[in-house]
Order: sequence, then C-alpha cells, then structure tokens
Amino acid sequence: MSTFTRPALFLDRDGVINIDHGYVYKTEGFEFVPGIFDLVRAANENDYLVIVITNQAGIGRGYYTEHDFLSLSDWMCQRFVDHNAKIDDVFFCPFHPVHGTGKYKIDSQHRKPGPGMIIDAIKKHNIDPSKSLLIGDKTSDIEAGKAAGIPRNILYTKMPSDESRVESIDSLFEAIPLLG
Repeated sequence: MSTFTRPALFLDRDGVINIDHGYVYKTEGFEFVPGIFDLVRAANENDYLVIVITNQAGIGRGYYTEHDFLSLSDWMCQRFVDHNAKIDDVFFCPFHPVHGTGKYKIDSQHRKPGPGMIIDAIKKHNIDPSKSLLIGDKTSDIEAGKAAGIPRNILYTKMPSDESRVESIDSLFEAIPLLG
C-alpha cells in the first residue's frame, strides 16, 4: 500500500489557465489568464504538483479531435516552461452524456462534477489529497474536488459567489498565499 506524499494544485483549464472563449483548441484562440504563470511558479516553488483537469466536450461533440487537444496541451505546457513554471500532467474528459457522438456519448465519472480525473491523478502521482488545493471557475469543478476529498476548493470568478460555503477569488494572484 502506497503512502500519499505530495500535495497538488489542481487547475481547471478553460476559465482558469486560459480565458474561456468556448471550445478553445488552437493556439490562436488561447489567451492566458493574468497571474496564471505566477500561480503555477509559486506552486512549483512550494513543492506542489500542478495538475490540469479539464472537461473537453468539444472532442465528444466533434468540434476538434483528441490530437488537436493534445497538441494544444503540449504547446500550453511549453509556454509554462518558457515562464519558468511547470505543469506536471494534464487529464481530460472528452465525453458528454447528451451531446457526445459515437464513442464519446457516455456518462462518465471522469466528467466533472464527477471526481474521476482527480482520483486518477491522485493514484498516478501519489498525491496527498488532504494537503491539495483545487481552483476552478465553475461549481462543477468545486463539486469534483469535494467528491475527490480535496479540502480546499476555490472558485475563481469575477462574480461574487452566491453560496457563502464556496470560497472564491477574483484574481489568481489571491491564490498564491494559499500555497505557502
């Protein structure tokens, strides 16, 4: 039986790493959110693994391919390296229970709010969920983190949270002290 050793910073992609322009799959449409490089660099410096967890229903809907997504992910991760920051892994769910086509039309526990991607990352990277942090821009991100046993789930939003039980921030810079 393995022991969980390292904390992780789990990040949603669209809306947290990049501005969510809807089904972003090309570098031309990828615009980084201010503060994301600083946040990831701070996580690296505090010995957090940085794991991206992202629903990618655009694959399931046929808007772009898994290859398109993986190519963009490689490009994105390289931009972090260029800014002296590192993303350790990217997990994605291409499925959608209603709008998916063919093999992608399934109800998967990997699709947030299901915790599948986070649980897979915890197992793969020997992550200590009790010391980890998740930042997402939708309540489905927060629900996934809670379901996976992540105690600190932060909603990144420009709108004040309508739920007092949801901790929220409106700038990624506000999350940096949480990693210390």
